[in-house]
Amino acid sequence: MDACVFCRIVEGKEPAQVVYQDEEVFAFKDIHPRAPVHILIIPKRHIASAKDLSQEDATLMGRLLLAANRVAEQLGLQGYRELIQVGREGGQTVFHLHLHLLGGPVPVW
Repeated sequence: MDACVFCRIVEGKEPAQVVYQDEEVFAFKDIHPRAPVHILIIPKRHIASAKDLSQEDATLMGRLLLAANRVAEQLGLQGYRELIQVGREGGQTVFHLHLHLLGGPVPVW
């Protein structure tokens, strides 16, 4: 999906500071961090939003959460917040499913 900035990042067409990736998951530093540590964890396959998930995506969502745990451990975070925004009214601005991993003093969202 060429119009999606996150798809372009996964394809290597846009720069990103990658912190983790595997066969299905890609994690990189947010370019507009809202906390001292702000990582975006996305599926490599384009899914517009959490509301577009199907039963077949249950394992993928587990992989996103496990990737968040791995990244948090890699970065030495003792506590952190995981956030998924859904739809414009929920604060989603990029329509490719993504989990925010926020660490350090995290402001109220």
